Parts: sequence; structure tokens; C-alpha cells
Amino acid sequence: MPRRTCVGVGSRLLPLALVTAAFAAGTVGLGGLALWLGLLAVPAAAGAAFVCVSDALEGRPALLGAVTTSCALALVVLGDAVRSNATVGTTPRLAAWALLAALFSYSLPAVAWVLEPVKVTRRRPERRRRVYEDDEVLSRAA
Repeated sequence: MPRRTCVGVGSRLLPLALVTAAFAAGTVGLGGLALWLGLLAVPAAAGAAFVCVSDALEGRPALLGAVTTSCALALVVLGDAVRSNATVGTTPRLAAWALLAALFSYSLPAVAWVLEPVKVTRRRPERRRRVYEDDEVLSRAA
């Protein structure tokens, strides 16, 4: 399987950092900065979502990542749409909740990885098989 040429495209850290910064800026009251950081997060989130979905379609175990990054992309777009239509000086609650839900969506695979049970592989002891002589087998069959 060929290696990816742009490894940084599929990273969830860039959109996570941008969404965190947008959420922090919106919480502090810097709505314009939060809007621009959210708009910067959309292409990064879309790139991460596309890479995770393509990995899942190729058969790699990336279904959880594909679902969570796609949901996070939708939530970031929702937060930006609400924030862009808000009046100046107000902080829309839906935008803050959408960014917070996107942060949870990005962190869900890490939480699932930490909470994944440890798989213990135990070998069963081999059963001892009795070796019968030909005469014993014939006498038992009769």
C-alpha cells in the first residue's frame, strides 16, 4: 500500500487547535476573532474528515474517526454560520455549544482508545490425546 504524501492533511490536531482557539475567543468575548478562527478551522476539519472517511472506505479500522470528524465538521460549520449571522457584540449560545460539541467529537476517539479494554490472549492448554494401538481400536469398535 503506498504511503501518504501529505501526512499532515489528515491530522485532527490542527482543526482541534483552531476550534479550541475559536471557542476560547468566543468565550472571552472576541466574536470577530472566533469567527475567523472558526472559518480557518473549516478547511482543516474538512481535510481531516475526508482523510478519515477515505481510510474507512479503504477498509482500515477508522470508522470511529470518520464518524467523529464528519460530525465535528458539521458542528464547526453550524457554529460559524450562527456566529456570522449574529449581531455585533453578542455571543450566540448555539455557536458556543456547537464548538464545544465539536471539541468533544474530536476528543471521542482518544477517550475510546483509553477506555478500550485490554485484550488478553490466553492459550488453551493442549488436550492430551491418547494414542491407541490398532488392536485396542478394533476391540473398542466391536
